[in-house]
Amino acid sequence: MHNLRIAVLQPDAAYDAPARKLERLESAIEQAAQTETQLLLCPELYLCGYNAGAAIRDRAEPSDGPFFRGVQELTRRWGVAVAYGYPEAAGDRLYNAVALVDAEGNLLANHRKLALPSAYEKLYFDSHHGLTLCTFAGWRVAMLICYDVEFPETARAAALAGAELILAPTALAEEWSVVAEKVIPARAFENGIYLAYANFAGIEKDLRYFGGSRIVGPDGLELATAKHSPALIFADLERDAVERARKRLAYLTDQANLQL
Repeated sequence: MHNLRIAVLQPDAAYDAPARKLERLESAIEQAAQTETQLLLCPELYLCGYNAGAAIRDRAEPSDGPFFRGVQELTRRWGVAVAYGYPEAAGDRLYNAVALVDAEGNLLANHRKLALPSAYEKLYFDSHHGLTLCTFAGWRVAMLICYDVEFPETARAAALAGAELILAPTALAEEWSVVAEKVIPARAFENGIYLAYANFAGIEKDLRYFGGSRIVGPDGLELATAKHSPALIFADLERDAVERARKRLAYLTDQANLQL
């Protein structure tokens, strides 16, 4: 049946050094391991903080850099896979990226953000193109970062490519609560897919985050939801629920017959 237990970390957004970020992450991984969780998702740019300004460049590293090696050690120690956001240095380019590291310390996938929604992000990052999918614990998993998942086309493309679960780290500000509360459940429902959404809580410099991290089922119903404070939430994903949702509402196949 290949059921999957996952967790979403909603950390305090306080500006911390990478070493402190790893300490916080280990505490969450330890809790996850005690409940036999297989995968833990962290927010967008977890390594440096989203509103870190010039420190984004200072803390950027390649996909196999020091922070990755720290996460690698934690996944091996506790037997829990981790997906975390970080600023990826790739030659003369800088990407807003998310890495998925399995319980053996292997880098399973590395996704670079497709769409940059603001002048702030465009000041630091290059955009990328293409879907990122991998197989984890028998599941087909796609990764989309924040604004990426707000487009119906990206989640639909991931589902059509075989994804059963989307991991979506974010850095959602308080004013955009509608995204967490309405858009994310809609993306799950309209594609018959599980969706895990990880945000920060609290304030980072002058940016107040909404919180609202959640895990949503393929029927669009929320399995676990965080409020506005730091939290660690869990959900058990049932593989058969994806098939049932897509049989009940066959959006993925019926769209081919639309006459527009």
